Amino acid sequence: MAPDRKGKVGSAGRYGTRYGRVARKRVADIERTMHSDHGCPECEEDRVSRAGTGIWECDACGHKFAGGSYRPDTPAGRTVERSIRAALAEDE
Repeated sequence: MAPDRKGKVGSAGRYGTRYGRVARKRVADIERTMHSDHGCPECEEDRVSRAGTGIWECDACGHKFAGGSYRPDTPAGRTVERSIRAALAEDE
């Protein structure tokens, strides 16, 4: 069996020398952010994990919500939240 190839590229070391350096680096970056700690929007604990593509679930409170494919919050989602908060503030 071949030695574990995870040097600088981390989890993308499983691809060996295939697919090019840039593609392997992108995969490693995506997987690093996907598996890092994320806060739950309900209970605010850092125990959110990916249940499926775009589906995230808090392991502490069980709250399930939609997000991005590789991270629970996306730039577009943050923009929508910001505009909703601004609209609610204007109504008060």
